[in-house]
Amino acid sequence: MEATKILKEEHRVIERVLASLEAAAGRLEAGELIRPEIFIMSADFIKGFADGIHHRKEEGVLFPAMQAAGIPSEGGPIGVMLAEHQEGRRLTAAMRAAAEKLQAGDAGGSEELVQNALLYVALLRGHIAKEDDILFPMADQAIRGPTREEVSQALEHVEHEGMGLGAHQQFLALAESIEREIGL
Repeated sequence: MEATKILKEEHRVIERVLASLEAAAGRLEAGELIRPEIFIMSADFIKGFADGIHHRKEEGVLFPAMQAAGIPSEGGPIGVMLAEHQEGRRLTAAMRAAAEKLQAGDAGGSEELVQNALLYVALLRGHIAKEDDILFPMADQAIRGPTREEVSQALEHVEHEGMGLGAHQQFLALAESIEREIGL
């Protein structure tokens, strides 16, 4: 299914930012001076791309199509993914708040920043593995016929809706900027 291929490709971009975020948190934890802005940029990427585009595609298009094909959202993999999306939003907000605290000169934000960044990285790595290895193959099997193409087209629509045609490229550029700053 083209839809799951698109979502997997987006996972690869998200993983690049996760690697940078993990490296930045590790360096900060080791006492290196890391600009808090790198964490704010990462939070912007997460909120705009991982959550604002990617998770919107899943929650607004793929998951409903899977439900229509007979896969329940309660007590199954869709419910788990939705709960993890919520936890990711909470961790991202906490990471950003701690980064802003550190940026304002409060060194106490450092430990909180590292903790939330690393928790987010661990959550998302596991989340992506579950989607790639379990949920997406399940979707590929369950969603059949013309619905497959409709789902793929709906994903494209979500990306351009509200974000504009250049949003994807802007987020790719932001991911590259984060990688450059960290040296990955």
